Amino acid sequence: MPETKGQRSVHEALVLLLAAAFDLIGEPAASVHPVVWYGRLIRALESRAPRGQGAQLRYGVIMLLVAFPLVLVPVKLFQGLIGSIEKKAKDYGGARVGLLASAVFIGMALKPFFALRMLVEAGAQVRMSLEQGDLEEAREALRSLVSRDRSHLSPELVAAAAIESLAENVSDSVVAPLWYYALFGLPGAALYRLVNTFDSLIGYHGKYEYLGKAAARLDDLLNLLPARLSALLIIACAPLYGGSRKEAWRVWRRDAGKTESPNAGHPMSAAAGALGVRLEKVEHYILGEERRNITPAVIAQAERMTWWVGTCAFLLALVVRIWRQAGRG
Repeated sequence: MPETKGQRSVHEALVLLLAAAFDLIGEPAASVHPVVWYGRLIRALESRAPRGQGAQLRYGVIMLLVAFPLVLVPVKLFQGLIGSIEKKAKDYGGARVGLLASAVFIGMALKPFFALRMLVEAGAQVRMSLEQGDLEEAREALRSLVSRDRSHLSPELVAAAAIESLAENVSDSVVAPLWYYALFGLPGAALYRLVNTFDSLIGYHGKYEYLGKAAARLDDLLNLLPARLSALLIIACAPLYGGSRKEAWRVWRRDAGKTESPNAGHPMSAAAGALGVRLEKVEHYILGEERRNITPAVIAQAERMTWWVGTCAFLLALVVRIWRQAGRG
């Protein structure tokens, strides 16, 4: 008997609910974490990179073309395995048991491609160190959020960097992977996370200027919509975490283009406006205005912002998944 629309909707809701539950439990072990595997794959490919700007630019494209099928094929095979498990579960216990079994495995497979709890906890570590007056520990805790030099950051700049990172990474680490899951299922989430991992490892200036250019540009393209969607969610949720929706909208419209990245400025400027703070990366950008001092309490507010935006991203993903399922008839 074919599945009804109601059963499909329940299945999609279960997948996302279970993925969120697995996220609250914690990250998978490194030995079985797909994103860790992606990092190892990228480093292995990088080790064979040629010298010379033109050669590195071409090899950067080849790295992506080699990595895509190495990621996509296992995901497709796993989907086939889930289908077999669902069929056997249906034969054994009926349609509901089959749908539940499928939801458990898809939710488990989706979890490694986003990281909401880990992101909030990283911000909380910086906040708690500042609350204890331990600036060195706060700078060290910031290491999990930013790659910039932290050695000379004041307490205010450390706090600002934590808030910026919570805003930027809720887009990269939560909204974007869920968005691509909503559109394309597990393959979409996996390929997005692969490209984002490429960008985080080799997609920046200096040593990787040419080798990582293709990955950086592709990551920019993939994040064009999620970054702006994240800004809108930060604005929409503002009253829920004690922020100003009006100021978030105003600062977003004014400051979103001030960062070198075409995407990072969107969620960061929206957060600056919502929280009423000035977010500064010295000699790079200033977002928002200093309507209040940046204290650990503001980081805590940004943590609540991240939870709310993440929650809304799950709900939005569910709506898109159900809409797409309905469109397929």
